[in-house]
Amino acid sequence: MDDRRRHPRIPTLKAGQILFNRRLNVVDCVIRNMSEGGACIQVQDAGWLPQQFDLSVPIDGLTRLCRVAWRSSDKLGVAYQ
Repeated sequence: MDDRRRHPRIPTLKAGQILFNRRLNVVDCVIRNMSEGGACIQVQDAGWLPQQFDLSVPIDGLTRLCRVAWRSSDKLGVAYQ
C-alpha cells in the first residue's frame, strides 16, 4: 500500500469531540491515530458530519480546525487547517 501522508501517524486511543455550528453541536469520537498534519477519527455515523469542524482532544488540551480528507461509514480522515 502506498502511503502518501506527509507526516507519519502515531496510533492512539484518545477521547475527542467534534465541534461545529459555532460549537453548538458536539459529537463524541475516538481518535485512532494522529500526526502533525491530521488524524483518523472514529464515530458512530460519519456520513452526516460537516466537511469542516473543530476537533478537541481534552486530555492533550488541544483544539484544531479540521477539513475532512476522506470518510467511511464510521471513520473520518482529517487534515488540520
